[in-house]
Amino acid sequence: MKTAHINKYGGKEAVEINNTVSKPQTEEGKIVVEIYAAGVNPIDWKIRQGYMAQMMPLQFPAIMGGDFSGIVTEVGRGVSGLNAGDEVYGQAGVLLGGSGSFAEYALVPAQNVAKKPKNVSHQEAAGLPLAGVSALQALLENINLKKGQKILIHGGAGGIGSFAIQLAKYVGAYVYTTVSMEDVAYVKDLGADEVIDYKSQKFEDIAKECDAVLDTVGGETYTRSFNVLKKGGVIVSMAEQPNTELMEKYGVQALHQFTQPIQEKLEKLATLVEQGAVKVHVDKTFRLDETAEALSYLETGHPKGKVVLQIK
Repeated sequence: MKTAHINKYGGKEAVEINNTVSKPQTEEGKIVVEIYAAGVNPIDWKIRQGYMAQMMPLQFPAIMGGDFSGIVTEVGRGVSGLNAGDEVYGQAGVLLGGSGSFAEYALVPAQNVAKKPKNVSHQEAAGLPLAGVSALQALLENINLKKGQKILIHGGAGGIGSFAIQLAKYVGAYVYTTVSMEDVAYVKDLGADEVIDYKSQKFEDIAKECDAVLDTVGGETYTRSFNVLKKGGVIVSMAEQPNTELMEKYGVQALHQFTQPIQEKLEKLATLVEQGAVKVHVDKTFRLDETAEALSYLETGHPKGKVVLQIK
């Protein structure tokens, strides 16, 4: 089968295409999936670059990718509720016990798979798992956002941000979001109430007395975000560990989120997609042969929504 993998950490040049990899064999608690499409996430180029090497070193050669949508071909012992022929989506990342989704077939832990939402294509479903579950876990679980509350979502045009805006509007919250000027129309179309151009405007001058902040940026953006929260508010960051000094100063709660793309959350996300509460915007698709270009596009560009590899 064909795969996109790395034999070392590095830039675009580290990505290799291999046509001679053996199709994975099923194992206990896992399934084999024929991959129709694979979602590309920032974590993928960060893994390629070696940013995770100390915490979670790879064994080379390592097939890249996590997010996928496809069809079950084999089911391992101990797996229930999934059968050959089922359309599924989920996470096949090597660091989560899978074999990597940038491939024609992948071995996937059953706990990281759910039935694909019926009303979307494989391309759209492949863009959902990591970013969609990140938004769902942050807003509906960690923040527990309610109707009438105010939230500031940083990076509203990105993968997580675009799902978070839709989920916030679904629960009836008032949404501020930060984007660059070229993304204003896109995030307004998603439902954002007030759009802040982070290059020319200070978000803390516009978003005030917020109940919550979702931070996908980190750094100075994270520390400045404490200014917009009301007492008792909560900030969830995908990028920073909680700052206890700022928590005490502003009387707020701060959380660092490690997203868990497990079956229960994927099923919940699929239901929201089927209800029309969440739509996937695929910014650009690439072929498996173009994996290096897809990663570079995500790393250096500013996609609106998701980048996807079309594999079958």
